[in-house]
Amino acid sequence: MRRSIPFLAGGASVAPLLISLPSFAQAVPQSTSGTVSQPIPIQTITASYVRTPITDTPANVSVVTSQQMQDAGTVTLAQALRNVAGIHVAQSGNPGGQASVFLDGSNSEDVQVLRDGIPINDPATPNGAFNFGGQSVADVSRIVVVRGPMSGLYGSGAIGGVINMISRQGHGAPHLDYEAAAGFPGQAQGHLVFSGKTGRFDYAITGALDEQAGFDSVARRLSVYRGIREPFRYKLGAINLGYTPVAGTRISLIVRAHQSGYTYPELGYPIFDSPYQNGYDSQTFLRFGVTSHLLERRLKTSLFVAHIQDDRRYLTLLDPADPNGFAENSGYRGDRTVVQWNNVLHLPDAGPLDRLAVVGGVEHIHDHAIENLNDSYFGAPYSASVDAGQNTTAIHVGLQGRIARRLSFMAAVRDDSVTSFASVVTGRGGIVFDLPALDTRLKASYGTGFLAPSLFDLYGIDSYGYQGNPNLQPERSRAWQVGFETSPPVFGRAGAATLKLFYFHNDIDNLIQFVETPGGGSTEANVAVAHIHGIEAELDVAPRPWLSARLDYSYTIARDGSFAPLLRRPQNSGGANLQVRPVPRLLIDTTIRYIGPFSDYLYGNNGYPTGIGLASPGTIADLSVSYRLSSRLTLFATGRNLTNSRFEPVNGLQIPGQNFLFGIRGRIGL
Repeated sequence: MRRSIPFLAGGASVAPLLISLPSFAQAVPQSTSGTVSQPIPIQTITASYVRTPITDTPANVSVVTSQQMQDAGTVTLAQALRNVAGIHVAQSGNPGGQASVFLDGSNSEDVQVLRDGIPINDPATPNGAFNFGGQSVADVSRIVVVRGPMSGLYGSGAIGGVINMISRQGHGAPHLDYEAAAGFPGQAQGHLVFSGKTGRFDYAITGALDEQAGFDSVARRLSVYRGIREPFRYKLGAINLGYTPVAGTRISLIVRAHQSGYTYPELGYPIFDSPYQNGYDSQTFLRFGVTSHLLERRLKTSLFVAHIQDDRRYLTLLDPADPNGFAENSGYRGDRTVVQWNNVLHLPDAGPLDRLAVVGGVEHIHDHAIENLNDSYFGAPYSASVDAGQNTTAIHVGLQGRIARRLSFMAAVRDDSVTSFASVVTGRGGIVFDLPALDTRLKASYGTGFLAPSLFDLYGIDSYGYQGNPNLQPERSRAWQVGFETSPPVFGRAGAATLKLFYFHNDIDNLIQFVETPGGGSTEANVAVAHIHGIEAELDVAPRPWLSARLDYSYTIARDGSFAPLLRRPQNSGGANLQVRPVPRLLIDTTIRYIGPFSDYLYGNNGYPTGIGLASPGTIADLSVSYRLSSRLTLFATGRNLTNSRFEPVNGLQIPGQNFLFGIRGRIGL
């Protein structure tokens, strides 16, 4: 038997990737009258390294801004991503518990996660998947989601796409932004952000705290339900400092540290509602960098050095009432050091060619993982461990531009050399054709991707005869997207409605899978395949200055080589967000999310597993209301899961029940 960290879904590793600078994002800005004004033009560099309007980017890109998160009362990263089209968040109960993200039907470990351009997936997780549970967004300016295979730009782990979290940066006169709230049942949260720009210095300093008494995440339908709350506590401190010695050059330092503690139930035989199963996570993130604009700002060169340290511990005391007789004392430590050097050279226009840019860069990543899993069932011990490292060195080049002001193109190639399996070359290309007479852009892209084996896949061992396979090859993918984006003049004005529709197709082979070996042992082998395709649609409308809505729908077919559905990928999902300002100072933000049936490991009402089957759908409704007393003070109230849905994103574990938060936010000029 092989056991990984609690509730971890998926299975393989992560390695490098690279991105130059944070992306520019969109907001729905508030006018001085308090009405909802037109969205500002969106630009991004996450999708290509070059600052480019998203309308001219072949990839399907979404941006979640700090303003949107504030309007919706969003506190955690999982909450922010839950309402993004094409994303299914499988969170194991309350905040802090493992939360996996499935992007356009890909595996959770096939989503590369960045913070300010640095890959932060923990090398000590058995499959390399990022845990989205409990992460705060208090210091996040925007979140950029790029769908599709991005390994040609970012290396290993970007088969399904990339999620980049951009930190707040100081601007304007010094000021203090604050938020404080409390609610029921038993929760309180708040944060302070001191930021600004003084002379050549800019700064943003964030502190945040989130405490919850929690709910019992064991499904109420189960006979083992005991109503035991699962508390959660999260602390965050972050500093983003910048210094501009000369115009066009910025030296930056980001230091970020968070800690969380939580309890969770045991997914055993049967599920057991234990009050003694505790998890403790901490992460330290440091990034130092220099960015310069040279040659009359035609050349942008950036050098970053970063280190990420993750420490996790799982401690379970033996409960005499536990039918599994389970106890645990396990620890995981992952260390990652990243060096990136990225360059963008803007070329002069040449006849029908304009917006030409050449991209090139180098990245080196050193990963080291220490895993020590120790648990027991009725005194029968089980252990698993790894203590290993891996280096990855990559180079990438790219070209983008526009032809005759109608056809935008992008192309990128990357070569990753990994110590465990030599090297792999991946690429990505795409075009956007502008039809101005129809206010429409046609988009198409193709890319290849790969996922390097995790350190546990390669070198892990356990006490039941498991032995990692150092001869594993990376998982591979080939994928393409086609779609369009149109913004016809409706409601008497331009830009009042935007429709996006994409078809995506992704074939993944060489998948790493747990297999039995002769003699009763086990290992990993490249034996599985997956085929994923679907449709994704988004509609944004603003029929009146005081009214806007966003609708999205995703249809996803994700199957393995035997055509069996992949787990936790709903075939149908969608959502609606409505913002209304009945009076200038009052904002009502309502979100409804539907998740259709999906395959999962099922638990019967007696708490015992019954095998793989179809899990029930769910609908979640949230509401946030805010009233601006003045330009410096706003009152707000947020209600989550208003209908008290008992939806189980992980079968046997339900989402938190109905809860409410009341608070104030504002700004103090200094």
